[in-house]
Amino acid sequence: LGVGVGGRAVLMLPPSVKIVLAVQPVDLRRSFDGLAEAARVVLAQDPFSGHLFVFRNKRGNRIKLLFWDRSGFVIWYKRLEQGYLATLFRQPPIIRPISSIFSA
Repeated sequence: LGVGVGGRAVLMLPPSVKIVLAVQPVDLRRSFDGLAEAARVVLAQDPFSGHLFVFRNKRGNRIKLLFWDRSGFVIWYKRLEQGYLATLFRQPPIIRPISSIFSA
């Protein structure tokens, strides 16, 4: 983690990391192994690649991020109090370097 604007914690990832969004909702009761299996089977990606996998629930108000940090899996879980994330997931799975997502 790093420090962003206003002293908030931000997740800092190397430019080689890709962000993979799962378009279809996932049962977020899944934990490390279940989400890793979804990355492998549903997204056809290697969960040990170090890439960031983003999963959402059916309502689109919760997301889980899964990534491998060389010593184990890490999950970040977010619940929105207002609004929805569904608009991020209206296209085919996105697989691209993180630098291209934030450079626009």
